Amino acid sequence: MPLSVDHVRLRPVEPRHAAAFCFALLTASSALASFALACTTPFAAFAVIAAAALPQRPALLVITGAWLVNQTIGFAALHYPIDASTMAWGGAIGAAALAATAAASAVLQHLSLKSTPLVLAIALLCAYGAYELTLFAVTPLLGGAGAFTTSVVARLGLLNIAWLIGLLATCEIVRLIASVHRDHALSR
Repeated sequence: MPLSVDHVRLRPVEPRHAAAFCFALLTASSALASFALACTTPFAAFAVIAAAALPQRPALLVITGAWLVNQTIGFAALHYPIDASTMAWGGAIGAAALAATAAASAVLQHLSLKSTPLVLAIALLCAYGAYELTLFAVTPLLGGAGAFTTSVVARLGLLNIAWLIGLLATCEIVRLIASVHRDHALSR
């Protein structure tokens, strides 16, 4: 699938491997976050990585995969209760993750700033806003509005910042290793 040069700002691997790399990175990260953090998986950070590496449709598919890993671990390994409320919140989290991805993708498509860190920060801010607003919008139906205190939202925002930095560092390490490997192969 061809990638738009204007849209893609994150290139840890060759474009033909971008979707597979992003899927592997974010599903593995989702598994790690699910076991370590349970319900606070940093989907806004995942959304920014997917949107920065892929066009919108593949980014949404990758985020869906990360969400499915999160839900599978939650229900199968962490023994989330299998009831209507928990399943509805799981669906709301999936919808919020997709909204975050769409927001990050829109920001990255429309901002032409040369400072990638600034653009990624704006994308994360918008993705996190979309994620939290989507979840808050379902609280009249599902309850849980008390979880939207300033301290909780700020703590989760900081968690997403930390994960984004870690994922970006991982992408840069992969890019550097691939570059060294490619240079080594060319020098033979």
